[in-house]
Amino acid sequence: MVDWNLAVATATRLVRPGPDVSRDEARSAVAELRRHAKASEEHVRGFTRMGTDEIHDTPVLVVDRPGWVRANVAGFREILKPLLEKMQERRGGNPGSAVLGAVGGKVTGVEVGMLLSFLSSRVLGQYETFAPAAPDLPAGANGGGRLLLVAPNIVHVERELDVEPHDFRLWVCLHEETHRTQFTAVPWLRDHLEGEIQSFLAETDVDPMTFLERIREAAQSLAGGRPEAEEEDGGRSFVELVQTPAQREILSRLTAVMSLLEGHADYVMDGVGPSVVPTVAEIREKFQQRRAKGASRLDLALRKLLGLDAKLKQYRDGERFVRAVVDQVGVDGFNRVWTSPNTLPTKAEIAQPADWVTRVHRKPE
Repeated sequence: MVDWNLAVATATRLVRPGPDVSRDEARSAVAELRRHAKASEEHVRGFTRMGTDEIHDTPVLVVDRPGWVRANVAGFREILKPLLEKMQERRGGNPGSAVLGAVGGKVTGVEVGMLLSFLSSRVLGQYETFAPAAPDLPAGANGGGRLLLVAPNIVHVERELDVEPHDFRLWVCLHEETHRTQFTAVPWLRDHLEGEIQSFLAETDVDPMTFLERIREAAQSLAGGRPEAEEEDGGRSFVELVQTPAQREILSRLTAVMSLLEGHADYVMDGVGPSVVPTVAEIREKFQQRRAKGASRLDLALRKLLGLDAKLKQYRDGERFVRAVVDQVGVDGFNRVWTSPNTLPTKAEIAQPADWVTRVHRKPE
């Protein structure tokens, strides 16, 4: 269904070159990022009061853009495997099999590669939750993930923002280390997320003709071919437009969890920042401006198309939630969010933190 090797080859061929650095500068940046990643562990654990007795077995990998592509393709293959197997089973005797056969796994591989090439120059760091181990891409034991730091992108952004490199690199590491702490200190979190994602994928309509029809309608809406759909669709992204009602319910829960994780990471890196990152205020202001405006008009259009605007909103809403809860019940009170899936906030509670506090911290009758 998807030629993953072709996806990697396409992305690697199309990926834009990184910033102009000498070999010594590159080695220095890689070494510094590794030191900062290690130092961030203690900073994050002390501030969050999470997992102080845990030992991280997840590796930290400093990669270039092609390395980020290879790592993410490996993750996609793992998480999408059940869905693709189901589609493969349906493909043989289905009326739409001829259409899918014409499109083929190679075309899909090229499309995936083009998407990854676009994203590979924008990601600074990433905790890969569902990363399978490979000889050149180690991962934690028992399904543990790995932490990726994309060195050329970090160098590019610090230059673009004209900020202190040492401070910016540590600031980025604090954010990503928070994600690693979230998953290593909360053992059930990975399985919960994987279950939600698999439920989302299980609801995918695997009938090829139906799926292609929904793709066509979504494309027409986005291209302005169905003006009457504008009010109905509410400006939703392409990703949202091809979802079933059941998937939207699951996505609502996933959005709440991702808002919590991203907002918590932003809250932590800004909370730790003043004590270890002297220029954190300048970095934060410039980085927020960059996030908001995007790199170009094309970048803004693609972010909307792919639903990446929703991720930016998750940072803002999630941080407001964390900050509001900590203000009301303190860090230990906030950490009750990690007790079980039942104590995770809903999407509505992300917008109304007091409702979460009332539900989780209410005293028995």
